[in-house]
Amino acid sequence: MESTHRALAERILNLSKKNQCQQKQRDHQPSTAPPPAPPGSDHPARPPRILIALAGPPGSGKTTIAANVALALAGLPDPPKTVVISVDGFHLPLAALRNLPNAAEALARRGAPWTFDAQAAVEMVRKLRRSRADQRSGGGNGGGEEAVLVPTFDHAVKDPVAGGLVVDPDVQVCLLEGNYLLCDEGPWAEIAGLVDERWLVRVEEGLARKRIAARHLAAGIEPTMELALARTDYNDIPNGRYVMERSLGRQDVLIESVENK
Repeated sequence: MESTHRALAERILNLSKKNQCQQKQRDHQPSTAPPPAPPGSDHPARPPRILIALAGPPGSGKTTIAANVALALAGLPDPPKTVVISVDGFHLPLAALRNLPNAAEALARRGAPWTFDAQAAVEMVRKLRRSRADQRSGGGNGGGEEAVLVPTFDHAVKDPVAGGLVVDPDVQVCLLEGNYLLCDEGPWAEIAGLVDERWLVRVEEGLARKRIAARHLAAGIEPTMELALARTDYNDIPNGRYVMERSLGRQDVLIESVENK
């Protein structure tokens, strides 16, 4: 999928260039000019941050695609500073799942849309937009700009880590990846309207099943391939079908995930 990764990287670069041109035009229009820079700063207003939502079923290769697109982008001339953000950090902690009335089901279905703190994920997207939009750079975190703390996920302990990732004010592009980012139900539905582009990965169900089961086995979640496949069929495959039912048609770009040769 190398050509796909490069094409997506070039798409981001073009978005960034367009964004910068629009900011320059705004800077020369007094009626829409941003507030003066803070004392001691002569930097122009930064263009708003570009947010891209990359969604898809479990096993569709979202994480790999996001990483490879970011790598391809870094190899292009004058690339924007980019950060990849996984929504895995918004999993409800194991302790929270154990306290639910349906604790056994919640633990078995971890990864289903209702086992995430979706509202917190939406607020994170809003902060990523707000922390840079129409701000002037005063150096460091000055000028009203703010770093955004994003939770990450520690696969060793199988729980989120608060503030595991810091998105600095000079980050120009955030590539968000997660199953439900384009879903049209619940708090998740708000995200599509908060981002600049919506990318959806489609994968053949049999390929996703094989990938997920292998991942469960490698991570020690299940001791045998038979049990790994059973877990995949019980939880991950239904989650993947939900993703496509609730997301397909809301995307700007549809990416076909294929098996690595």
